[in-house]
Amino acid sequence: MEIDSLRKLYVEELKDLYSAEKQILQALPKMVKKATHPQLKSAFQEHLQVTQVHVERLESIFEGLGKPARGKKCKAMEGLLEEGKEVMAEDMDDDVMDAALIAAAQRVEHYEMAGYGTVRTWAQEMGETAAAKLLQQTLDEEGDADKSLTKLAETTINIEAMAGA
Repeated sequence: MEIDSLRKLYVEELKDLYSAEKQILQALPKMVKKATHPQLKSAFQEHLQVTQVHVERLESIFEGLGKPARGKKCKAMEGLLEEGKEVMAEDMDDDVMDAALIAAAQRVEHYEMAGYGTVRTWAQEMGETAAAKLLQQTLDEEGDADKSLTKLAETTINIEAMAGA
């Protein structure tokens, strides 16, 4: 398909984000299982529920566009999650593993924030006000998740990981 308009590019980027979110839904339960710190487990479980809402928002946006909610395979997310799998396969002290899980999760969050910020801006520019509002909600939640992980890392997990060294 030729992408000859911002609208077509917007739809393609929405497909990419939809695929990314679906991949995250599959990865998060594994991260919950691997995490040992109770607050980290809880943060991942909460983000699993929030990610389901992100998928539903994207489905709503696709419906509003009259397009099927399908994602083209997001290779960037596939790569980020593959790196996370490799980290989880390493032999690490529990506290160090939790620090590594936060690092992997934040890479994912930053990718999502970049994508959602872009499509939100395009939606605003094209007059897609309802979609822009939904995309902003998701962008805000991704930012909140990133901040929460940073706080958990800086106040607890990284400190515990350093103590083990």
